[in-house]
Amino acid sequence: MPQASPRGGDAIDRRNLDWYIDKGVQVLVFIGGVSGILFVISIFVFITKEGLGFLTEQFSIGEFFGSPRWAPTSSHNPTYGALALIAGTASVTGLAMVIAVPFSLGAAIFIGEFATGKPREYLKVLVELLAAIPSVVWGFIGLSIMNPLIIKLFNVPVGLNVLNSGFILGLMAAPIMTTIAEDALKAVPDTYREAAEALGATRWQVILRVVIPAAKPGLLAAVLLGVGRGFGETMAVLMASGHSINLPTSVFDSVRALTATIAAELGETAVGSDHYRALFTLGIFLFVVTFVINLTADLVVRGIRRK
Repeated sequence: MPQASPRGGDAIDRRNLDWYIDKGVQVLVFIGGVSGILFVISIFVFITKEGLGFLTEQFSIGEFFGSPRWAPTSSHNPTYGALALIAGTASVTGLAMVIAVPFSLGAAIFIGEFATGKPREYLKVLVELLAAIPSVVWGFIGLSIMNPLIIKLFNVPVGLNVLNSGFILGLMAAPIMTTIAEDALKAVPDTYREAAEALGATRWQVILRVVIPAAKPGLLAAVLLGVGRGFGETMAVLMASGHSINLPTSVFDSVRALTATIAAELGETAVGSDHYRALFTLGIFLFVVTFVINLTADLVVRGIRRK
């Protein structure tokens, strides 16, 4: 019986090793994907379990969404109105997006379409460094720098308000939005640009009428990710917003956000109390809002791609 040559045996062993490595990587990727889904489901189950008692007993849709009075520790008449908290979160996030969207899209267009060589690399590194700044540092900037600056410029008694927290949150959301938007612009094939230039289009016409429409799904995803970041941010908003329960009527009003309320009050409540479960109900609401934002982004992006 002929014996396999040593070189042929080495080739077979190498193929077997490659097969095992390939299968091992597939299993690891599968476990990573499934574990991510399981972690999200587990978080939702835990939050729902902790807030379920409040939802089934004390929860009132009219009070929760219609009352601006959040007084869960009142001994005479505890109320759980989240309207002011929702309005505060929405106002801060809305102002942050007004600041961040033009800034981030403009920066992405400049980095992706105009900057070249070392300036482009330096700008990308700078944007990534801004994204790496901890939120508590941004909070200190809002507390120690923006606060007296707003008081001096606008002659208001307090500088911890919607303007302060919205500006800080916009600066926090802009770097990651810029990175995603720049990647979306670079993903547009160069043949699109070359074809438009061959037809006589100027540089700005190519960007506005060819590149941006082609990159619309990625740009929309960047904006919606910024909105999700705004709703989920805690420490910077807690330090820069004034943490006062108000229905804001101007950018100079102090407000309190949903996330800041949970962070500030959860550590001081008795486990299992109505207040404790009400805070987890706020967490459920935040989870649902974030899920709706992500789902909307996915559906809109899919619709744009089909068109």
